[in-house]
Amino acid sequence: MSAPVSDLFLYTLRLGDDALISAQRTGEWIAAAPQLEEDVALGNIGLDQLGQARSLLQYAGLVEGADRTEDDLAYFRDERDFLNAQLCELPNGDFAHAMARLLYFATYQQLLYEELLKSADETLSGVAGKAVKEVTYHVDHATQWVLRLGDGTEESHRRMQAGLEALWPYTTELFESDELVRRLSVAVDPSTLQDEWTRRVMAVIDESTCSRPSASYQHTGGRSGRHTEHLGYLLAELQHVARSHPGATW
Repeated sequence: MSAPVSDLFLYTLRLGDDALISAQRTGEWIAAAPQLEEDVALGNIGLDQLGQARSLLQYAGLVEGADRTEDDLAYFRDERDFLNAQLCELPNGDFAHAMARLLYFATYQQLLYEELLKSADETLSGVAGKAVKEVTYHVDHATQWVLRLGDGTEESHRRMQAGLEALWPYTTELFESDELVRRLSVAVDPSTLQDEWTRRVMAVIDESTCSRPSASYQHTGGRSGRHTEHLGYLLAELQHVARSHPGATW
């Protein structure tokens, strides 16, 4: 028996929201990165993530069957309707923090899309086929910066260590499993990715000469629509034009 449409809608929405919110944060580095080349590189990474978001939200709207487009889902939902992991919405802060987040999130996406390639859902596997090539570059880009900063000067090492530690308490949420993914045969249970993710991430951290981060508490709630205070501000900026001029085209 196939899973209910609502399960597929919610699952696809989760993936699309992760990519959309991450794209917004990544795009904030354009004209603000520490090097001109990074303006270009992070702009391209943000566009990759936005392309993933568009494909996934378009499919979510189709599955839902309520005549909502990708724009409707991106611009006209409220904060509690978004299902992204909290890691994606945290402010950029220091550049080293941004590279720590990119390492954590892109490594997760790489493993996710590698498994989603095997999905019986042709649309999800198709999105994964394109996205896995993109996130492989994202992982490499983040890895090079973590190594460069961690094994650089005393100051760059301090900042990289601080970034890895600050974002670590938001990583476990990426791998939370629930009844939705267990019911949905075309989905990837994220809990099956955690061991390999930890192995890959820790290998980078060890090579960077940084210490392995740990946390006594892990944040959660994003998959249920419970977010940090930062998402509301991000959405206000992301959605402002569309909500100010509903129905406008350009």
